[in-house]
Amino acid sequence: MLSELKEAVWKSNLDLVKSGLVILTFGNVSGIDRRRGIVAIKPSGVPYDSLKADDIVLVDLEGRVVEGWLSPSSDTPTHVELYKAFPQVGGIAHAHSEYATMFAQAGREIPCFGTTHADQFHGPVPLTRLLVEAEVVEDYERNTGKIIVERFAGVDPLELPAVLVAGHGPFAWGRTPAESVETALVLERVAKMAYGTMALDRNLAPLDRYIQEKHYLRKHGPRAYYGQKKETDHD
Repeated sequence: MLSELKEAVWKSNLDLVKSGLVILTFGNVSGIDRRRGIVAIKPSGVPYDSLKADDIVLVDLEGRVVEGWLSPSSDTPTHVELYKAFPQVGGIAHAHSEYATMFAQAGREIPCFGTTHADQFHGPVPLTRLLVEAEVVEDYERNTGKIIVERFAGVDPLELPAVLVAGHGPFAWGRTPAESVETALVLERVAKMAYGTMALDRNLAPLDRYIQEKHYLRKHGPRAYYGQKKETDHD
């Protein structure tokens, strides 16, 4: 069932490792078949070097296993909440990458100091609030998803395709599982550059908004011109 989706999610999980974003089993990637309402996700605690496509677990949008002999990632309820709230999203990556996690632990958004950030994110990378004790004690992972959704009220999740969960770490997403890993990689690089920039000048203001807008819109806006034209485009 859904062998192509399972294959894509398996490859994306391995790419998370190849990108240097995770160690041991500290991360997971999922993908969704929107037509069937089925999510494919990494099994919990399985080492990446032994992970196979057949190990990927399929769950429904309530988090119930519909195919697989292993337990799904403990973060499955978080992924499910995001898929239900963000219909544009087709893949989600979670890692505890160093620099993005530093910002999450410090309770700080990642400011846009330069055009590398602006090329990918339409503004600072958002930060959630901390979960309160009752939200941690009861249904922790699902509540993690809910505070992400809460933070994105009125925000296009494809314009800001990542979040820092306060005290925890980053989640990133995209239209496909592979794109979610690319977002996670860019997020970590942007976080590292922001950390270094702040070390050099702790009082530096974010990049002027007109430059941010130029760089974001030239890649993502309705009149974007970055990259090659699609085959269906005409001069």
